[in-house]
Amino acid sequence: MKISKEFLNRMKDLLGEEEFEAYVRSFEEERLYGLRVNTLKISPEEFINITDLSLKPVPWIRNGFYYNGDERPAKDPYYYAGLYYLQEPSAMTPADLLPVVPGDRVLDLCAAPGGKSTELGARLQGKGMLVSNDISNSRAKALLKNLELWGIENICVTSEEPGKLKETFGPFFNKILIDAPCSGEGMFRKDADIVKSYEEHGPEYYAVIQKEIVAQAVDMLVPGGLMLYSTCTFSLCEDEDIIRWMLEEYEEMELVPLPLFEGASDGIGLSGCLRLFPHKVKGEGHFMALLRKKQSHEREDIISKETEKEKTLPEELKEFLSLISRQFDTRRIYMKEDCVYYLPECFPKQEKKLRYLRTGLLLGEMKKGRFEPAQPLAMALKQGEFKQTISWNKSDERVIRYLKGETIFLTEEEGQKKGWCLICVDGHPLGFAKGSGNTLKNKYYPGWRWQ
Repeated sequence: MKISKEFLNRMKDLLGEEEFEAYVRSFEEERLYGLRVNTLKISPEEFINITDLSLKPVPWIRNGFYYNGDERPAKDPYYYAGLYYLQEPSAMTPADLLPVVPGDRVLDLCAAPGGKSTELGARLQGKGMLVSNDISNSRAKALLKNLELWGIENICVTSEEPGKLKETFGPFFNKILIDAPCSGEGMFRKDADIVKSYEEHGPEYYAVIQKEIVAQAVDMLVPGGLMLYSTCTFSLCEDEDIIRWMLEEYEEMELVPLPLFEGASDGIGLSGCLRLFPHKVKGEGHFMALLRKKQSHEREDIISKETEKEKTLPEELKEFLSLISRQFDTRRIYMKEDCVYYLPECFPKQEKKLRYLRTGLLLGEMKKGRFEPAQPLAMALKQGEFKQTISWNKSDERVIRYLKGETIFLTEEEGQKKGWCLICVDGHPLGFAKGSGNTLKNKYYPGWRWQ
């Protein structure tokens, strides 16, 4: 891997001679592979007991683990059940440090492909709302799939410039994560292609973009709200200098010192930030800073007090929802053309239109007098919540056949099934099928199938 002398000289100035040598030696080490457990579906302790993967804990992430690079966790049925997300260990840190709790209104501003959003959504536990945005429509599609695979229902996925979001939401969010586009210096060891990109656009190019994004985000944060800014680069002009600029430009913002853990470093010239270096932790390079918008004395309640009237639902939809043991608030059910959605509990009325890829949980679609449930609904359910459930052990060959979209046949012991069935692996939903005697017509979403 060829790295420019200019970058190496700057790292030497940043770290000092002795530490710089340790940093350079880290390039000789193998890259690390990580996964993060979906606590919306399973606890880390439970996952360890059922997985075949060789796992070691990431010391500073409660639900983070290292796995061997020669293993293939993306081909495991538990991956298709949304039990974990594959993520570089250091990249798990920003979402872990933003203190999201159920009921928060959260914005992940540069969210694709979803590593941080999936963790933020799991923390919400179905309460409040997560808006996950990425300016790239193609990347936002991958983001949506990951969120739905994880069974996160209180989501809105958008593909907009931050300024357009600001016009629509104004000061609405009490937690914002900005994993800003950056020069990627911290990922050189992991991905050689980033080095090529770095030659085209260095730190100064990204610093301008980062200031624009931060400026829009400040206006979307409510008083008392928290914002976590992160990059995967070492450059001062993209890290501490951005935080200094924010504090100078916006007097309502204040730095909230982040606690250090073993291997983590304080900010350089600005104490209270947090840096991760690949020669100090088992992970790649990262920078993080947590900021708070000071509480104003006159704070308006930005959630509308208006309440929607109970809706009259199509009989076919009501009949299907009766198969689910949980209660649905009909005021939050939204129908657009033939698609049926379940909106987050604090979804605001909006005058301006945004490019939404998804608003809430896609329940399904009305088709010629019948209701067809959607894959995201299956992923948001738990085994005991659906009237007719079939669960196979991971070793059952029908699990892979189901994930490939094939028709499945039931054994004599399993009996005959009629109507909609929730298909599970070891109790964790994979999708729907429709029973007709001992035959299951596969309804697994074609775009998600086992390849």
